[in-house]
Amino acid sequence: MTEPTQRSGRLSADDWAREALDQVAEQGVSAVAVEPLARRLGVTKGSFYWHFPSRDALLQAALERWERDEQAAYAALEAIADPRQRLRTLFELIRQHNKTHVIYSELLKAAGNAAVDTVLTHVLNRRVGFLFKLFKQTGLSDQDAQNRARMAYAMYVGFLQLELPKFQRREPIEGFETYIDHMMSTLVAQI
Repeated sequence: MTEPTQRSGRLSADDWAREALDQVAEQGVSAVAVEPLARRLGVTKGSFYWHFPSRDALLQAALERWERDEQAAYAALEAIADPRQRLRTLFELIRQHNKTHVIYSELLKAAGNAAVDTVLTHVLNRRVGFLFKLFKQTGLSDQDAQNRARMAYAMYVGFLQLELPKFQRREPIEGFETYIDHMMSTLVAQI
């Protein structure tokens, strides 16, 4: 659990959103609540209400922040010209003990919450669309590119769920390079 943070100035809405995302990563969406976050931030609840009218508004802001960060990461990958290298780089990013993987896993668990569902739909469409475009650039037909995009994304989600405890504890994932090689040979061997 995160210790209360000593602040020297007024908190911004983004400070609250970041802390809410940390809470999501540690304990799930349902754990996001005003009082515990205020304690973590070392402030009163009044600070929260200065920025947000409700817990739902905070959750919405946190989800939007997470989605923007996700979008920026994928935009950076677009700069890689070779689609095969872009795919390998994407797989290598998965290995990083990035909190975003844990947050995504927690969001999947919270499916059914309208705000979460909206963000999950946006992220799923953007990620599968990214993969579809990548596979199209390798010369595949629309149908084959769509099938491989879905397969690659299912591999990510499955791998994330299998290795989630290691991601949460920031432990190394043994054999990951071999796993990347296998995914690459499975998805792009005959391309």
